[in-house]
Amino acid sequence: MFKVTFAFEDGSKVEAFANAGDNLLEVARGANVAIDAPCSGNGACGKCRVQLKGGEVDSKKTLHISDEEFEKGWRLACMSKISADVEVLVPDIASAYKSRMKVADLSSKEEIAIFEKAKSQIEETGIQFRNSLEVVELQMAEPSLDDTMPDVERLTRALRKFMNLNRIRVPYAVLRKLPDVLRASKFSVKCVVRVTPNDMFVYDIFDSKEDVIMGGLAVDIGTTTVSAVIINMATGEILAKSSSGNGQIRYGADVINRIIETTKPGGIKKLQDAVIKETINPMIHEMCRSIHLPENQIYRMCVASNTTMNHLFAGINADYLRTEPYIPAFFKTNSMFASDVGIEINKDAHIIMAPNIGSYVGGDITAGALVSMIWNRPEFSLFIDLGTNGELVFGNSDFMMSCACSAGPAFEGGDISCGMRATDGAIEACTIDKETMEPTYKIVGEPGTKPVGLCGSGIIDVISELYMTGIINPKGKFVREGKRIRHDHYGMGSYVIAFEEEAGSSKDVEITEVDIDNFIRAKGAIFSAIRTMLSSLDFDVSMIDDVYVAGGIGSGINMQNAVNIGMFPDVPLEKFHYIGNSSLTGAYLMLYSTEAEKKTYDLAANMTYMELSTVPTYMDEFVGACFIPHTDASMFPNVHQR
Repeated sequence: MFKVTFAFEDGSKVEAFANAGDNLLEVARGANVAIDAPCSGNGACGKCRVQLKGGEVDSKKTLHISDEEFEKGWRLACMSKISADVEVLVPDIASAYKSRMKVADLSSKEEIAIFEKAKSQIEETGIQFRNSLEVVELQMAEPSLDDTMPDVERLTRALRKFMNLNRIRVPYAVLRKLPDVLRASKFSVKCVVRVTPNDMFVYDIFDSKEDVIMGGLAVDIGTTTVSAVIINMATGEILAKSSSGNGQIRYGADVINRIIETTKPGGIKKLQDAVIKETINPMIHEMCRSIHLPENQIYRMCVASNTTMNHLFAGINADYLRTEPYIPAFFKTNSMFASDVGIEINKDAHIIMAPNIGSYVGGDITAGALVSMIWNRPEFSLFIDLGTNGELVFGNSDFMMSCACSAGPAFEGGDISCGMRATDGAIEACTIDKETMEPTYKIVGEPGTKPVGLCGSGIIDVISELYMTGIINPKGKFVREGKRIRHDHYGMGSYVIAFEEEAGSSKDVEITEVDIDNFIRAKGAIFSAIRTMLSSLDFDVSMIDDVYVAGGIGSGINMQNAVNIGMFPDVPLEKFHYIGNSSLTGAYLMLYSTEAEKKTYDLAANMTYMELSTVPTYMDEFVGACFIPHTDASMFPNVHQR
């Protein structure tokens, strides 16, 4: 047995023990040490770099680490086996994907403006914002020797008289606290109840003098990032908002690697624990602490996520999603409660799930489609959600068609050597001077924050600027020289955005030709999916009236730059609208409004799903799109003119 010490740049350390021959990345996972491994440890991505500080490991030499770096102790964790006591440094960039949890400052209007706008637009369609949760106030006669009715019957009779319902259910959690609350309040109480036409369920009971907040929780479970809000179910007010890296990411950056992980012994439980115990529950506790709300006063939860994330959240075998004929266990379910999956809110809280419509188009898209308002407009609109999977919806008030393409994790920083989530230290916007080739960039975080890497919106900007200034050619290869352009001994070019001395990491923040190539494939997947879907309807891009772009890839992407690189069609910029995290906004609307929830189910039931892998022309479209901006220059006349 050997001791393995993981050291971090802030001076902290984590110790673990391992046997000879154990894989270093697996040891890190077992010790809950965050090391980025988008390829799930098969040596393909080169992002699990660590530096030896003491001892030695049995490590294979790879192309991802130069001879000079190898001499300095740099190793890939996934290619290293334990052979002695060892201490390794985990650099910030290796763990940047799993950033510190962030609780939003709701005094900032920007944080809640998107929710308010979406609510207003939905209300204009006639959908009402009310739900089945209520706070009922009761005054009961106190028991006596002449009135020996049991407490629970006294309560149910009072509720039945108040609400005129025959069936009233009082769960064990309420029954346990009932005697003490009744006597402390002199039988004057408030009950949190769910009322339906057929029955009533009692969630909680309080002294009538208490101010009771009915909490609700909306969660967007992204492949890379999890976001959530706690709301007041009576008023719809957002009380707290939070985001965090999805703890599952250490098992792979994409859903296929994670599904493969679930097929190993105990794998389903590991993936479920990673998203619930390591990610969602800590977010709940931090948000509740910030607003002084007990967790058990959250009585309903809504989840919007892709089909795979839904299965992993629920602890259901997802393996059949990745094998033909790609069948999920469910599209929608109303049978899940907090206690079933270990969500640490009120144990009897009902969990609503935004419905899936295909193996790779999930509830995040149906929730987003609700927010986009495509379904309420006669104009033809395109909705694009940029994430690990690029998901699209096209249509109007008469029809909607959807599809998904495997864009990979590039839009959220995966597959990019210095890529990261849109969190502190991420470069989210960039311009490059055409003459000097010097960059000017904007960084996520407080003033003075040093750059650590690039998030999705920053990558789009950098590649667009490199192309528009003639630094790279349409194939993504460097064709100009300067102090910020370097070539390794294999001839691989790179552009340095921030040198090590000005960066907040242990190495330069740079983008390489491999990174650019990976991103070209990601943007190519998006554009070819758009073209394929439109072609199947005998449409072309000129018939698109509006484009709604969603995704948490930054504070909003530069649409012109996205067009410049050929990710979006070359249509007038005024047609583009960035609508933020529409999955979380849609989950909020479904949580707060029963009618909005039902509308989302209707949208899912009436949306046509197209499986791109079955369309013969899709690969031809994809190959054509793997070029900046495209192999067919006539598709991007304005870009070439600029």
